[in-house]
Amino acid sequence: GLNSPFLKRFGDRLELHREPFAGLAKCLAKASCDGVLLDLGVSSPQLDEAERGFSFQVEGPLDMRMDRRQPVSATQLVNELEAGELTTIFWELGGERRSRRIARAIVEQRNMQRIETTLQLADTVERVCPRRGARTHPATGVFQALRMAVNDELGQVQAGLDAAWSVLKPGGCLAVITFHSGEDRLVKQFSRRLAKPYTVRGDVDVPELREPREPLARELSRKAIKPSDAEVGRNPRSRSAQMRAMEKL
Repeated sequence: GLNSPFLKRFGDRLELHREPFAGLAKCLAKASCDGVLLDLGVSSPQLDEAERGFSFQVEGPLDMRMDRRQPVSATQLVNELEAGELTTIFWELGGERRSRRIARAIVEQRNMQRIETTLQLADTVERVCPRRGARTHPATGVFQALRMAVNDELGQVQAGLDAAWSVLKPGGCLAVITFHSGEDRLVKQFSRRLAKPYTVRGDVDVPELREPREPLARELSRKAIKPSDAEVGRNPRSRSAQMRAMEKL
């Protein structure tokens, strides 16, 4: 909290705002920034706290809301969405190849008994996708996908990029740490679009539809920066992290 020795040393230079990334511009309505760092990861204490419902390793309510003021939880998605909608979520956000089979199993299970806990869901997935010596739990992609859907994480990434760019001074830097290929793709597309010396009329980038302009950004990292082996050794959850950075021109 604010009383921690680490935060106290910043005095009145530090402000904390409980807002999604999309609320950044509102929080800085009268200010501009030399730099913005967006860390799109989930805090380990959140993941490990059973009652938050993020983990398939401990029993807890199937919640997954980052902000409990949000109206929709994972329980509602799992018990109310059609099988086709669940399939789409598991495939697009979790990269789950067995998404259709898992969605059918969830619907069958909830028809017998409502799915309300993390272990109920994990067991349902494991019944139709046995582990068979795999290193990762078969419910890993499903839990990731539900968390991202509940919190509209990709929508928040795009809104956060737009908000961060709007408050950044010319010469300022925006750095973004992602943990999911979909997030990294959005950041890369955002950076490349701003760095191009042209805009495009329409949805397809072809030479005939390009209009010249000065680039709005300079990419500081053409390729994503990844953690070292030493860092992954200290913090295994950093293994999927990637960072991209850009300068506002």
